[in-house]
Amino acid sequence: MGPSVERHLPVMADVARLAGVSHQTVSRVLNEHPRVREETRARVLRAIDMLGYRRNLTARALVTRRSHRLGVVSFDTILYGPASTVYGIERAARAAGYFVSIMSLRTIDRAGVNEAIGHLAEQGVDGVVVVAPQRAAAQALADLPAGLPAVAVEGRHEGDVSVVSVDQAEGARQATAHLLGLGHRTVWHVGGPDDWLEAEGRREGWHAALSAAGRAIPEALPGDWTPRSGYAAGKVLAGRVAEVTAVFVANDQMALGLLRAFSEAGVQVPEQVSVVGFDDIPEAAYFTPALTTVRQDFGEVGRLSIGLLLKQIESAGPCGHERLVVAPRLVARDSTGRARTRAPH
Repeated sequence: MGPSVERHLPVMADVARLAGVSHQTVSRVLNEHPRVREETRARVLRAIDMLGYRRNLTARALVTRRSHRLGVVSFDTILYGPASTVYGIERAARAAGYFVSIMSLRTIDRAGVNEAIGHLAEQGVDGVVVVAPQRAAAQALADLPAGLPAVAVEGRHEGDVSVVSVDQAEGARQATAHLLGLGHRTVWHVGGPDDWLEAEGRREGWHAALSAAGRAIPEALPGDWTPRSGYAAGKVLAGRVAEVTAVFVANDQMALGLLRAFSEAGVQVPEQVSVVGFDDIPEAAYFTPALTTVRQDFGEVGRLSIGLLLKQIESAGPCGHERLVVAPRLVARDSTGRARTRAPH
């Protein structure tokens, strides 16, 4: 074996030397100072990537009085939407140079959310993002510690907390309008749990689209986001296939269960009944048939929420309370088609 070579971790001086700039210029780039030429900034960032340089956040915290750590409060779930939201937030925070501490709660209630936020505040986080798709979590935002920068995701725009959310009602409106545009007289709905703000928004959008079109509004069937509840709703709707030609399901997992129930009952999709889901989970394109659904941009939700939070952290004074809305997009696939021709009476 040859002699061992001791490798040192790159420091700011190494970056400056490789980029051909001063130590102060590297510091300005790292601190996103506006008075740096774009060509110089690009050269410094390229040197950082080549060397694998990581800034010393501990030393920086002593200067800025910031920990460069953000807190995220969510709940323990395998549901695609909330899990993808947390992932988008974490990626955006890392890209901004922040570490993330995640408090994952088994159940959402006001006391639990308050305890989690308090724990993160004790850790010295610079701010928190609360994923608040349920009413209890949204209500807990009223109890935030004074002076702690905070942003809610999928919460209500109430009180003093900025909110980033996907326009759930607009997504449901797109889904319903798509089905009406295919000639369906009305659209049935399998909803999510009553205590979820997202389920409420999707139900409101479906209801508003039918009302605006002057169509009959069937009673919504209950669901709990699981394929099992979608399967149960599908069994009910399969028994009414003479009048049911189109269904908007509040998430893709429930749509999967509904498609299974229809298949077992011999109901053809989309020849007899068209189906639209919500979320555009990665598997949606591989359902049988491929599922028409509404896509949410969770990466954009993460970027906007972290951007709002950093704006609060870096502001010398109050910066107002904002609501940013991310537009959803309908993705048309094989589970929707023209309404079947009815036999004359």
